[in-house]
Order: sequence, then C-alpha cells, then structure tokens
Amino acid sequence: MGKKVKKEVEPLPKDVFDPLLIESKTAATVVLMLNSPEEEVLAKACDALYKFASKGDENKVTLLGLGAVEHLYKLISHEDPIVRRNAIMVFGIMASNHDVKKLLRELDVTNSLISQLAPEEDVVIHEFATLCLAHMAVEYTTKVQIFEQGGLEPLIRLLGSPDPDVKKNSVECIYLLVQDFQSRAAVRALNVIPPLLELLKSEYPVIQLLALKTLEVISKDRETRIILGENKGLDCLLKILETNEFSDLHVEALAVLGNCLEDVHTLQLIQQTGGLKKLLSFVGVSAVPDIQKNAAKAITKAAYDSENRKILNEEEVEKCLINLLEIDNDGIKVAASQAISAMCENLASKRAFGLQGIPQLVQLLSSDNDEVKEAAVTALANLTAASPSNASAVAEAEGIEPLVNTLNAQRDGAVANAATVLTNLAMQEPFRINIQSRGVMSALAEPLRSTNSQVQSKAAFAVAAFGCDADARTELRNAGGLQPLVELLHSKNEEVRRNVCWAVMVCASDELTAVELCRLGALDILEEINISTRCKNNFSEAALQKLLDNNLSQKYSQMGYLSPSNIITDGFYDYGQIKRGVKFLSLEELSMQELTDRRAIIFINAKPQEDVLAVEEKAQDSSYEQTILSPSISRKSSREKAGSMVSPMEEKQELSGQRSSLSKSSTREKGLRFVADKMGGPIERDKLHDFSWELHISEIEFELKCNVVPIGKVKKGTFYHRALLFKVIADRIGIGCSLVRGEYNRAWNEVKLVDDSPQGIAGLLLPPQEYIVDLMFEPGFLMKQGSAEADQYKHI
Repeated sequence: MGKKVKKEVEPLPKDVFDPLLIESKTAATVVLMLNSPEEEVLAKACDALYKFASKGDENKVTLLGLGAVEHLYKLISHEDPIVRRNAIMVFGIMASNHDVKKLLRELDVTNSLISQLAPEEDVVIHEFATLCLAHMAVEYTTKVQIFEQGGLEPLIRLLGSPDPDVKKNSVECIYLLVQDFQSRAAVRALNVIPPLLELLKSEYPVIQLLALKTLEVISKDRETRIILGENKGLDCLLKILETNEFSDLHVEALAVLGNCLEDVHTLQLIQQTGGLKKLLSFVGVSAVPDIQKNAAKAITKAAYDSENRKILNEEEVEKCLINLLEIDNDGIKVAASQAISAMCENLASKRAFGLQGIPQLVQLLSSDNDEVKEAAVTALANLTAASPSNASAVAEAEGIEPLVNTLNAQRDGAVANAATVLTNLAMQEPFRINIQSRGVMSALAEPLRSTNSQVQSKAAFAVAAFGCDADARTELRNAGGLQPLVELLHSKNEEVRRNVCWAVMVCASDELTAVELCRLGALDILEEINISTRCKNNFSEAALQKLLDNNLSQKYSQMGYLSPSNIITDGFYDYGQIKRGVKFLSLEELSMQELTDRRAIIFINAKPQEDVLAVEEKAQDSSYEQTILSPSISRKSSREKAGSMVSPMEEKQELSGQRSSLSKSSTREKGLRFVADKMGGPIERDKLHDFSWELHISEIEFELKCNVVPIGKVKKGTFYHRALLFKVIADRIGIGCSLVRGEYNRAWNEVKLVDDSPQGIAGLLLPPQEYIVDLMFEPGFLMKQGSAEADQYKHI
C-alpha cells in the first residue's frame, strides 16, 4: 500500500464569509444577535437567553431593559420552527415577571400565542405558549383578550394533550379565565366538563387540584351542574372523598360538591345512592378543618331550597352541625352557625336545634372573634323567630346577659341580630322583665346612632318591644336614647322609618316621654311624614296621635281640639294657637320669660305646691309661689283669699253629685251656671264688648310678674276661659266633653246627650245628639250642633 496523503481543503469562494465562532459573555451581545438574519444564530441566541432568564427574576428584568422582549416578539412567528420554539420558550419563562407582562399586553402578544396552539405545532411550543398565557391571564384585560380572540377552544383541546406540562398550563389558564362569567358560559358550550373529569384521574396532584378548582368555579352555574351530573361527575367527586390517598384534594372536592347540592335533583340523587349519608359521616370523622368548614358551607348552600332542607333533615344533618360547633376552630364555628341559620327555615330542624344547639350558640356569644359572635347571634335570631320554646331555651342557657353585651359589638350584623333575639325574647313577659333589669334600653341607645340601616331598624324595633314598660322609657330617656330615635324619623329607609314610628308611638305612652319627644322635634317630623303619601305609614299616624294625646297642651295649641277621651290633668296650660314651625315652649320656659303684652297662658294646677317644679324654679319669693298656684291649695290659711279665687278641685267638690246635670231640663242648669258665675256671670249679647276681661287678665299678669296665669285667679273670663274650666271640671267628674278652639278668642264645649224616649214608646234608646254648651249668655242652655244659635255662639 502506498503512503496516505493528506487531502487539501478546498478554499471557499472569494465572495463567501469565513465562519466565525464567537463566545459571548454578556446578555447585551446575545440580545443584539436577535437581529441576525441567520436562523442558527437566532435559535442559539434564544436558547442562551432562555437559560439566562431561568436563573432568576433579576435576569428577566435585565433582559427587559435590554429590549429583548420586542425582538423576541418578532421571532415567535418566525418561519423556522426551532427559532419560533426557542423564542416562545423565553416568553414563557419571562412572563412571570410583572413588568414583562405589562409590556406583553402592550405588544398584544396573546393573538400570536393563541395561533401557536394549533395541533400541528411542537409540544414544546404548546407548553410554553400556554405557560405564557397562564401568567398573563391573571390580569382582567388579558382575560378579555384571550376570550375575544378565541383562545378557549384550543386551550380546552390541549387538556387532552399527552404532555402533562401542557395539561397543567392549559387547565391553569382556563381556571383563571372562568373567573369571568362570560368565559364560564363559553367553556360550558365548548363541553369542558368531560376533559376536566378526565384530568381528575391524572397521576399529577397539581393537575387534579387545578381541575377541581376549575370545576368549583364553573359549577356555580346551574346549567353546568346539570352537565356535570350527566357525565357522572358526582361519582368522581364522591370517589375522591372516599379515597384516603386523595386527602389533599378533599377540600376542593367538597367545594364542588357543595355547589352541586344546591339543586334538589342532585341532592336527591346523592341521597338515593347513599352518598349524602357517606358525606355527612365523612365530615364527622374528618380532622381537617378546611374539610369540615367546606362541608358546612355546602350544607348552607343546599339549605337555601326548601326541598333540600327537608332532605337534609331526613339525614339528621342537625347532629353533624351541632358537633361542628364543638370544634376548636373559629372558621368551622362560623360555617356551622351559618348552616344552622339556613336550616332554621325547616321547622323540624328548628326544633332539633332548639333542643341541643342553643347552649353551644350562646357560649359562642362570649367569643373574642367578632365573626364567630356575629354568626352565632344570627343563628339565634333565626332560631327564636316565632318560636317561644327556643326563646325559652336561650333564656335557660343564660343567654340574656351576653346578648345585651353584644349590642355593643363591633360588627353591625352582630348588633342587629342581638337586638332581634332580645325582641323575640321580649314577647314573653318574664324574659322582657329580666332583659329590662339588665339595662337593655341604655345599651340600645348606641345602636340607634348607627349609620347601618339594618342596625337602626332592629334597634328601633327592640325599643318598641321594651318601651311598653314605664321604667324602660325612663331608662331610655335618661340614657339619651330619645334624641337619636327622633333623628331616625328622617331616615330614607322605609323599614327604619316604620319601626322608629312604632317605637315613638310606644314611648309616647307617658306624658314625660311624650313631652321630651315633642321638645326634640318628633311632632314636627311626624307631621311632615304624614303629609307625604310616600313616607307616611300606619305607625306614623298612630305615633303622631299618641304624642298629642299624651301632650295635651301642645295638642290643643296645634290642633285646637281636645276630645272627650283627652283628660286634662294638672300641669296643662293653654298656650294659645301656635303657627306651624313655631317652637312650642315648655311651662318652665314660659315661666322664666319677662312679662309681655302677648296673650296670657292659662295654667291648670291642683297639686300641692311642693310638687310644682316649673314655678318654683322661676319664683324666689313666697308671694309668687302662693299666687302662681291654684289658690285653693295654697298653704295660706286666709279664707278670704281662698274664697276669692277658685281652683278646679273646689269646683269639683261643688259639682260632685251633679254628673247628670247636662240635660236640656231647666232644673239641671246649675252646674253650667257655676262655671259662668266663677268667670264673671252671664253676659248680655249686646254688651259683650263692655265685658273688660282683658284688663282683668292683664292685672293678674302684672300682679304675678308673669305671663302664666292660674285659672283659679281668673274672675272675669271670656269664651276660652270658661270652656277650658268646664272641660277641666267635666273631666274630673266623669262627664264626656270636648274642647274646641275657634277664632277671635272663641272656644266652646261639645257634649253628646241622649234625648228622652218618645211618648208611648218606653225603653226606646235614641242615638246621642251633639250639643254646644252655652257658658256666656244663657249658662246651662244647650244648643244643637249645626243650629243657628250654635253657629252664632261659635262665631262673631
């Protein structure tokens, strides 16, 4: 053999560049290489950038600053598959950075990435394109873009990819997209349920978890739940719960099942297959808090339907929930309490909870966790509604004290429901007295100041329930609770306004509270409410009437009328006709005023003078105290002065035994003449203008140095003095009599009398006729209402 001769390399053509191998040590150089026209250079540059970006977030920020994203964006649609693949790989890894995602949205890369999800593309492209989309789908705007650009269909198709990373990225992206309701409807139409159920069989827990999370979101829609049932999804979920190996998936599986339990058909199906009993048993033995909490939430969702509540009651769900209340986990206690609230709509469940669950709920009222406290008191509110036995159980469990304390809780829901429970208990008098003794009215003063309409409404309702007790009204008054109550009459909320009107009506049952309510402006506000057809209600009208009926001085000033049932008592004063919007002054305020030339205030009083506070505050000298009071009850022994002035008590004594004096018979006119005699006697009609009663009243005012004149001091009185005195005496001796104010100092009394039976018809009871009482011209004369003489008496 001959010797081997080395073959000479043929030189390259003169117009061809000799290959140059470069070793780059900076990312900036590699980024510049992305502009190369050579596919091999581009592929290697992208590969190098992928490795660099994979090392940490700082490197991604570096590449972003070098402008790599803009260059890579051009390459994801490159003709060469390797260049395209490597560029998408860099995008996929860099998209986890917030600033990179922001730039990608500005470049609108989603459409290009979706186009790379075609079946014929390389699986690596699928992996990193879906990864990039999953990172970007966190933002709402990108969700919308992916949906509008048709990204859901290829993503759902890729759920069946042989590559687990593609499956994982695709289902994660779908999970993020279905947070929007439009995408939920779209994936249902694209038949996403079968591939998602298939993913539950995956050997990778992360894929199973993402599939369950996606099912949890989309199963909130009833149509999706139907499809899930048709594809035997419930069996898959129950199988997961029965398998201990899948314990890390139990929480999410329960969440999906909880959504499904909302449908009666689904719950019936699970019950028939024994799945519901297994589910409740599983919850009972589980020691995982999230599982127990989600189970309670699932029961809550199911219990919104009446048929579901019936099914759950048949499976004795109450025992399960009561057991959950005993677990030392606040989240579980909240969820169990909420489930109990929902199940209370079923009467059988309500009874079952009343026998066993109420003591545990009462204990939770003392929890340091506000959410637990709110959930427990809400459950108690539902349990005690229209259930006296459950209300008794709350009281027996010593729940009254913590309930009153809960009125000061931080959460509005807790306060509102505590007020509701206390109101439910107040339906039984022993409990109402017990609650009242613990200062409930003082505790309700603060909730009345709340800005939450629910708290306002329930607090006002509670005031109405407890306000029937005089001590409770005094407590509320002393605690400053009337002011916020009156302010709530301005509420725009109809329920609040109605309950507040009810509370005002109840609180106005005594004179002190009624006067205070009027002083705070309740009367004016109620009048405005009753003028409005939109705002007024039955309680507003009743409240206004009750206020006036227990504050007769103001009623007579505003309305100019007192009915026979309006009994004038000591302390009443005739302030005169008051115009709308003018403040009605109290007797104390009037007695402190300087003497004016305005109309005198006529005061009624027959109490011992030590009981009269208004005038004692005003007067410093004993002579004033003697004269402001009705003279007959003055402590002075002078019979001359006592004889010259008349009090209602003396008049009552003189007229005792004359109860039937109001008759058309002339023999019974003495009672009516009595009033006239005390006020200056009969006056002839044509000499009325000569009757100088004004001068007489002015002299009394000057003597007393006060605008308030006791009626017992008046010896010359006109129409309105006489009518008032007759009303006072009639009320005290039991004669039904009304007092009506007219114009120009006119006032009169109206009485109803029954005429004698016609001759020959014994025992016939005729309907009563209304008469006007003459106290001026012919004392004792009764004028039939509507007659000419009656009209002449009432008008000038």
